[in-house]
Amino acid sequence: MPMLEIEVKCPVENIGPVEERLISQGGSFEGEVSQEDRYLGHPCRDFASTDEWLRLRREGDGVVLYYKGPKIDKLTKTREELSTPVPDPRSMDLILQRLGFTPVATVEKVRRSYRLGQVGVSLDTVSGLGGFVELEVQDLPLDVGRSMLQEAMKALGLERTERRSYLELLLEKRA
Repeated sequence: MPMLEIEVKCPVENIGPVEERLISQGGSFEGEVSQEDRYLGHPCRDFASTDEWLRLRREGDGVVLYYKGPKIDKLTKTREELSTPVPDPRSMDLILQRLGFTPVATVEKVRRSYRLGQVGVSLDTVSGLGGFVELEVQDLPLDVGRSMLQEAMKALGLERTERRSYLELLLEKRA
């Protein structure tokens, strides 16, 4: 069943003060992981122009295939997200290659995850881009989710948002 992901991303100069504020606000630490996201291009349509993405995320020993649909909100990064675990990544790579999918770029990051009430908070250090805070809620009405994210941003002292994905930012930086 499709999941609606309501998200905002905030670039930050220094994650440390945000993490301190998050803890003081009652945020609970959920863990730290290294993630490698390999984005793939479709053989017949331009994902950049349709605002869709297909990626394979490696996290520890696991790999998950994600499809992200176009953004449906002008203020947040709200979009449909579908995912499935990939038990055999080598076979999945071959299947995608045989179907014509091609590598676009790889985004590497270290993610520290917290929970602040119903809001998931990710403190990301992205190779080549720097620090970001992602706030996310799932499967709520858009106005309710957006309001929750705005409250969390205020509580954490975050003001500026970034709607472009890490992939878009990385590709723009390379251009």
